[in-house]
This record gives sequence, structure tokens and C-alpha cells, in this order.
Amino acid sequence: MQGTIDGFRYGAVTPVAAYLMACLGGALGLRCVVRSLHNEHSWKAGWLALGATSIGTGIWTMHFIAMIGFQVEETRIGYDVGLTVLSLAVAIVMVALGVFAVGYRGATTGTLSAAGVITGLGVAAMHYLGMAALQLNGSIEYRTSTVVLSIVIAIVAATAALWAAVSIRGFLASLGASLVMGVAVSGMHYTAMAAVSVHLHGTGGAWTGDSATSLLLPMLLGPIIFLLLAGVVVMFDPLLVMGEGTWDRSFARHPIDPRTADKHPARQPDSAFTARDAGTPERVSTNSGRHGPSSTTGRRRPR
Repeated sequence: MQGTIDGFRYGAVTPVAAYLMACLGGALGLRCVVRSLHNEHSWKAGWLALGATSIGTGIWTMHFIAMIGFQVEETRIGYDVGLTVLSLAVAIVMVALGVFAVGYRGATTGTLSAAGVITGLGVAAMHYLGMAALQLNGSIEYRTSTVVLSIVIAIVAATAALWAAVSIRGFLASLGASLVMGVAVSGMHYTAMAAVSVHLHGTGGAWTGDSATSLLLPMLLGPIIFLLLAGVVVMFDPLLVMGEGTWDRSFARHPIDPRTADKHPARQPDSAFTARDAGTPERVSTNSGRHGPSSTTGRRRPR
């Protein structure tokens, strides 16, 4: 007996919320990767790790928010906690492999292709592990062609995200890229869900555990809090808030010790404004009693 599947139990609420979480994770991840690549003295490993965790957590959160709206009318649905947590770990680790590869090896065609395939397969593995965590009175079956299409979408989306991470610098450009990422990730999820059919085992042995909502909502709380905290870190980072052009990057890369600033006139900060910076000749003051009035040529008169 085939079960009646409804992927939009709460209407547009779960798809929209899922999409927004995918966009949030993508936006935070992109900004963290940009931060690591365009400032040589930043803690690259830390920013890349934060970016990978944000992207992986956003994708995982998107998946399970969307799954809150999934139901089979003839049976209740629950989730295996171990497999659900494992799917989160897989998402973060696989995204991290791609992000670190691009972050340290650069955006060459070979690196982007390999990293995109690894990350895309990780996203697909997260999705199907999450589906394997489903507990219901029946068995889940998949249409092979649609599964393959969903994996292709995941790989393309992951490659595009990695390319955007190393190619896009401006805030608005990153925001636009994160919106596109949200569409791609959500599209992969609902494409994969279109491959699902449920074969029921009968009506007598219906699963009687906790409901999907009662299990998923507490599990989603931690990742959502993490994304909000990551957002705070990104928002209060000066380079990401003000943009690269606002900082004197040479000064940021070679900070001056105030105790020795006078020994390095060539490295004075912007606040040390001189006549030479203004494009006007320097005026050297001399003792009018010994050498006459000041010279306007910037040289002392010979004694």
C-alpha cells in the first residue's frame, strides 16, 4: 500500500523558513571566507572553519525545517537522533573539506571542481542520511533518476558557492550570492523529496513514538543559536562591516608600535598628515637672527 505524502503540511511557512536559514548560513559562510582570503594577518584557519560550519549548519537546518512540513497521512513520523546528529556532522565536515581546499590552494579550475564535487556529495549525503533517520510504519523508496538529478544540483550549487566565496568581495554581492545559494540548496532538497515514495507495512503496526515536530524543534535550537552567534561575530568584525576600502590595508598589515613610530617616517599612519602628502612644498623654519627668513624651497641656506 502506497502512503499519501504531503511535503507542505504548513503551507509556505516551512519552505520560506528553510530558505531563509539556507541564505543565512550561506551569507555568513561567504563573509567568513572573504575575511580569511583578503586579509593576510587574519586567523585564516579560524575564519575558514567558522565559514564552513555556518554553511554546513545552514544547509542542515534548512533540511530539517523543511522536513517539519513533511508528513505521510497514514502514519506518524519520527527521527533517529543518532543519524540526525550524524547528518549534521557530515554536512559540516564535507563543506569544510571544500572550503579549506579553496582557501589554501586557490580558485584554480581543478581545485574548484574537486572541492565542488566533494562538498556537493557531502550535501547530498547529509540529505539522504537525514532521510534514513526517518522512522515510520513503512519503507521509503526513491526514483533513481530524480536522486541523480538532486546530486547534480548539489554539486553545481556547492561549486558555485565556493567560486563565489573566493571571487566576490562586496557585501551586496555576497548577499546576492547567498540568496542564489539558498535557491540552489532548497531546490536540491525539494528535488530530492520529489523522488520519495512510501510503501506502508499496513495499518496495524503504526509507529507510536514522539512526533517529528517534538523531536526536531529542540534539535534545531542549537544550530539556530550557533548561526545567530556567528552572525554577531561577523557583524562586529570591522573589515566585514566597513569593507576593505575603509581600512588602510598597508597599515593593517604592518601595524606601527607607537613607541617607535618616529623612527619609521615612511610608515606613519594616515593621521600623520604632512605637507608632502598635501602636495605643497615643505617650509623649513630657521632662526631669522642667524640665517634670515624661512626658505620656501625646503633647503637650508649655506652658512
